[in-house]
Amino acid sequence: MEEIIRLEGITKYFPGVVANDNVSLTIYKGEIHAIVGENGAGKSTLMKIIYGLYKPDKGEIYINGKKVNINSPKIAISYGIGMVHQHFMLIPPFTVIENIILGSEVKNGISLNFKKAEETLNDIINSLGFKIDLYEKVENLSVGEAQRVEILKLLYRRAEILILDEPTAVLAPQEVEELFSILRKLSSQGKTIIFISHKLNEVLNISDRVSVMRRGKLVNTVNTKETNKFELAQMMVGREVFLKVDKAKREKGEEIFRVEDIWVRGRKGLDVVKGVSFNIREGEILGIAGVEGNGQSELIEAIVGLLPLKKGKILFKNKDITLERIRQRRLYFGHIPEDRHKRGLILDFSVAENCILGLHYFDRFSKGIFIDYSKVYKHANEIVEKYQVKTPSIKIPIRNLSGGNQQKIVLGRELSFSPDFLIAAQPTRGLDIGATEFVHQLLVDLRNQGKAVLLVSADLDEILNLSDRILVMYNGEIVGSFSQSEVDEKELGYYMTGVKKQTELKEALI
Repeated sequence: MEEIIRLEGITKYFPGVVANDNVSLTIYKGEIHAIVGENGAGKSTLMKIIYGLYKPDKGEIYINGKKVNINSPKIAISYGIGMVHQHFMLIPPFTVIENIILGSEVKNGISLNFKKAEETLNDIINSLGFKIDLYEKVENLSVGEAQRVEILKLLYRRAEILILDEPTAVLAPQEVEELFSILRKLSSQGKTIIFISHKLNEVLNISDRVSVMRRGKLVNTVNTKETNKFELAQMMVGREVFLKVDKAKREKGEEIFRVEDIWVRGRKGLDVVKGVSFNIREGEILGIAGVEGNGQSELIEAIVGLLPLKKGKILFKNKDITLERIRQRRLYFGHIPEDRHKRGLILDFSVAENCILGLHYFDRFSKGIFIDYSKVYKHANEIVEKYQVKTPSIKIPIRNLSGGNQQKIVLGRELSFSPDFLIAAQPTRGLDIGATEFVHQLLVDLRNQGKAVLLVSADLDEILNLSDRILVMYNGEIVGSFSQSEVDEKELGYYMTGVKKQTELKEALI
C-alpha cells in the first residue's frame, strides 16, 4: 500500500504532562484509519499536530514520503490535510455555499463568482450521491446536513486527507449510515480518512485499521477485521472492561415523579417543549432519546427550575412542586447537568468547594451564616474515597482534574443527600471507557436500590443498555414510547429523525 502520512517519534509536552510520547505511525493512501483511546490518551493532540494547530517538541512528519514542517492549518491545507472538528465551524446565518467558499472565494471582478463555486460543488456532491441545497441557510439544516457542509468545505479546498474528530457524537443512526456511505465513497476515490471516535462498534464498522493510544503512547495498530471491541477496550484501558452492565429484572414500585402536559418556551420565544407527559416509578430507569436540539435540554431545565413553564404540572411523590423555587426543588432530587462546566461546577473553586455546590446552605455544612470547612473537607474526602476520584488534594482547583474525575465529583455531590430521584443528563459525555463503565454501574445500582432515574442521552447504546422504558423526543414532543425489550437502535433512529411517530403513547404514563 502507498504511504501518505508517516509520523516518526512525535513527542509533545505540556506543563506536567507528556501528551504524545515518541509516537510513530504510518497511514496509507485511501484507507479509513481509526484512532481510539481514553480521554487524555493523546489522540486529539496528535491530530492537532498533523493539522498544524500544535508544533511537536520532537519528531518528524512525512507527507507522501517528503519531510514537512506543518506549523499552521494554512500550511496543512496546502498539503491537502483538512479537519472536521467535533463542534462545527459554521456561521449559522450564512448559506451553505457562503460557508464553504469563505476564505477561498472565487471572484469575478469585484463580485463573488458563485456560479463557478456552484459548478465545482455540484460535481463533488454528485460524486458522493447526496443532496443539499447550496443556498439554504446553515441554521435551518439538520446536524447531519451541517456535517456534510463541513466535509464539502474540505473537499472544495482539494483535501486528500480528512481528519474527523468524533463525527458521530450527535447523529441519529440513519445519519451515521449516511455519513459512513459518504466516507466509503471518499475512500474509494482515493481520499484518506482519519476517524477519531470512542464508539467501538462504529470503529469496527467503518475502519480498515485501528490505532490504539494510551497515556500518550501508541499501544498498537491492528487490522480491523482481526480484532473486536473487547480487545480494543482492553488495549485502551489496560485492563479487562465489561462493555455492558448486568441489569436484573425488577418490579416497579410506587410513582416517584410525574410531569403532565409540560410546555416550555425557549429563549427565542418559540415553544420548544410541547405537551410532554411521563412518569417514573421506584426501581426504574426511564431513558429519553433524541437528536440534540429537540427540546430535551429545555425539558430538564424546566424540571429543575432554570426555565419557567408556559403550561403544565410537575409532581414529586404526588406533591405539586410546579411553583416551587430551585432551592426547594433541590431537596427532592439530584441533577447531573448535561454540561458539567456550565451548570455543574465552578472550575476555579476547589474540589472540596465543588462537593457542596448547591448544598452549602444545608445545616451540616454551616455554622450560622458561615461555612464550616472542617465539615466540608470531611464530606469531600468521603466523596473522593467512595467514588475513586483521582486528585492530589481536595484543595486544588477542580479544573486541574480530568473530565472523568470532575464528573465523579458531580455524581458524588448529587447522591450525597440520598435523593430518591436522579436526573442524569448526558452523564457520560466526554468520558472515557473506564469512567463510563463506572457511571453506568452506579446508575444501575441506584435503580436496583429502588431509586428512580431519568436518563437523557444522545448515545443510543447508553439508552438501550440502561433504560427500562424509552421515550423519544423530536421537535419538542414525545413521538415514541417503548419498553426496552421491544425496540432497537435502528427503530429508535426513525423516531429521532421524525420519520415515524406513534399516535398512542402507551408507555409514557404507566
